[in-house]
Amino acid sequence: MATIQPTQRPHSMPAKIYRTPLRLMVAVPMPGLEPEDISVEITPAPALVIRGRQRGELKGIKVELLNEWSAGDYERLVALPAPVNGQLANVTYGNGVLVVALPIADQTQPARLTLAALSATRGLHAGNMGRPVRPYARA
Repeated sequence: MATIQPTQRPHSMPAKIYRTPLRLMVAVPMPGLEPEDISVEITPAPALVIRGRQRGELKGIKVELLNEWSAGDYERLVALPAPVNGQLANVTYGNGVLVVALPIADQTQPARLTLAALSATRGLHAGNMGRPVRPYARA
């Protein structure tokens, strides 16, 4: 991953958060990245930290004529409204949108997740291996 220069600030992305009886889902647009450049962290707070680092931009090769938006380094912290099991999270990236599906739990299970590239613009982390997520059973 590329490092951020001290004078650069990461873009903050807008987010959509959905809730079903079993999951919290967070969707954020992150155009211009490759799956390997994205990381997702579930913290004990509970919070979701999403980071993306852009690789080279053809600097010195192109002349910008108009720049009304830019892809770039991204960082977003989202406070979650319920505890989740980060270890069972599913994360997908496609069409420039990252979607994180987090199973609701009694207690937050922190995790650091990366994506496996399915192609240059699509990625996946399957935490529950495609099995249906069941309600958290209290011991």
